[in-house]
Amino acid sequence: MRPAYPLTLLYDAACPVCALEMDHLRERNSAGRLEFVDIAAPGFDAAAWGTTRAALDAEIHGVWADGTVTVGLETLRGAYAAVGLGWVMRPTGFAPVRPLFDTAYRIFARYRQPISRAAAPLIQALRARRMRARMAQCAGGACHIDATRGDRS
Repeated sequence: MRPAYPLTLLYDAACPVCALEMDHLRERNSAGRLEFVDIAAPGFDAAAWGTTRAALDAEIHGVWADGTVTVGLETLRGAYAAVGLGWVMRPTGFAPVRPLFDTAYRIFARYRQPISRAAAPLIQALRARRMRARMAQCAGGACHIDATRGDRS
């Protein structure tokens, strides 16, 4: 049985791939089941979360409402389920292939910065497209854009 929400995601907003993924989850977090904490923010203290910056850098961490901590794909499976997209990540949890997906995620996490640099033009284009889509939804020239989303023009 999964712990109760909210699920706090400890993620690296300095990683463009990670920030793009968190933007995606934030957009779908209408029920408020997810909370987002940027481990790259000035003054962030990993010790306050009972861990180290190196551990948080190694893979995404999630802290559930009851204090349960999950890491890696287990955290992402919970995050996707929280926003109604659990079906997207469900195959990564099937017993026969779970170890393969978990290993692939850990390899991605280790090399996420070089992957982000290589994919930077695509990531910037996707973020700009999402920003334009949100701006198009503004009525009468007024809308709310959450500055904590990490939107960069």
